[in-house]
Parts: sequence; C-alpha cells; structure tokens
Amino acid sequence: MNDAVLSQTLLRPLNARRAVNLSVKTWFYVAAIGHAIFLTYILAVFYPPIAESGLYGLKGLHLPTGFREGDTLGNLASVSHVLLAVIVIGGGPLQLIPSVRRYAPRFHRWLGRSYLLAAVITSVAGMYMTWTRHTFGNLVSQISITMDGILILVFAFLAVRTAMTKRIAEHRRWAMRLFLAASAVWFFRVALMGWAMLTGGWGIEWKSFTGPFLYALGFGQYLLPLAMLEWYFHCQKRGAGQGTQIAFVSTLIPLTVFMAIGIFAATMGLWLPRI
Repeated sequence: MNDAVLSQTLLRPLNARRAVNLSVKTWFYVAAIGHAIFLTYILAVFYPPIAESGLYGLKGLHLPTGFREGDTLGNLASVSHVLLAVIVIGGGPLQLIPSVRRYAPRFHRWLGRSYLLAAVITSVAGMYMTWTRHTFGNLVSQISITMDGILILVFAFLAVRTAMTKRIAEHRRWAMRLFLAASAVWFFRVALMGWAMLTGGWGIEWKSFTGPFLYALGFGQYLLPLAMLEWYFHCQKRGAGQGTQIAFVSTLIPLTVFMAIGIFAATMGLWLPRI
C-alpha cells in the first residue's frame, strides 16, 4: 500500500512536467509550420521582383512602406527588412531544434550569428520606417513597434554576451526570448487573421487600421509570447508545483489552437492568394 501511494506521489509531478513539455513541443511544431508557410510566401512574392529590379522591385508589392522615389535610405531599409526576414523567419525555428545543435553545431553557430545580425538589422530598419514612413495606425502602433524593436536589440546583445562567456543555459534562454520578439511580425498576422475569422474583426477599424483590438495586439504580439515563455521557464524549475504546471498547460493549449486557426486564416486570406 505504501509503495503504491509513493509511486502515485512520484508520478504526479512527472506527468505534469511531461504535459508541459508535450504542450510546448506541440506549440513549437505548429509555429514552425506557420513560419515555413510565411517563409514560402516571402520567397515567392518579394524575392523575384527585387532580384530582377533591385530597389525598384518594391513597386507594386504588398508593402505599406514600399518604394518611394528619391528616398534611398528608406528604400534600403525597406528592402533589407524584406530580404533579411527570410533568415529571421526561416532560421529562428531551426535554431531551437535540439538535434540541429547536437548534430550540426557548426551550422548552428553560423546560423545563429546570421540570425542575430539579421534580427538587429531588420529591427533597426523597422523602427526607422515606423517613424519616417508611417502609413497606417497611429502613435500607439508606433510605440508598440518601437518597444518590440528595442527588446530585440536587448535580447540579441544578451544572447551574444552569454554565448561569449560560455553561459550556455542563459544563452539559450535569451535566444528563445529573441526568437519570440523577432517573430512578432508573424504573431501579428496570425493573431489578426485568427481574430478576424472568429469574430469578424471586432474591435478593428480596417480603414484606419486602428481600434482596441489592434492596440492590444500591438503589444500582445510579443508580450504574451514572452510572458508564456517566462511561465515555461518557471515550470521547468525543480520546485515548480503541479498546479502551476497544469495551469500553464491549460493556458497554452487554447493559445495553440487559436494560433493554428490564425495560421490557416493567414495562409488562405493573406499569403496563398498572393503567391
């Protein structure tokens, strides 16, 4: 009897921890598929005209901050933002796959360096365009985009610093934070289309691209994923309670379902029709 009770006591936290890991892996697989679809869209829609016509290839593309005659710096910021997005969107998920780190460490290191550089450049370019070429939203959206850009720069710096000092566990945590902050552009599109599909666009003024939902999403596109990541880190600690772990799983599952709906809606409504 005592052995049975002891076994149940040991299994409960183990099962809760397994549930945490399984829910996170499921979230990652779904997110990786969504990133791959977005990557395909970028390669198919933006790369051919830019490769053929350079900066002039931005003309006619689905970009609110595309080509502007005489604005060389702005055009360079726009084209770099688009071209380097391939590394950010495609390289981010690859960097987080344990087997890549284990079996291709050299590739992992070089991809990591490329990813960091691309994230920093696209962040600076994005903030520059936000304040010099703002064509939609309002001051709230400008502030939210700028905050994300600053977080990307901070996380990139800390990821590099911890890697250089061989604090690998800390480096991986900062790299995960960087991945979520740098993927905010993807989270925004997925959440926007998922919300539009489920609610018909409640809280969104499409003409001016403002409204309470967009204000919340402007900050939530990176703050919510980062908050869930910190919660996950807490659940991984030895002293994390089973209740905390179950609450985490119960929160992440519906968020993953919503993300899957958003990926489907964005694929069918935004990306696939333009390929």
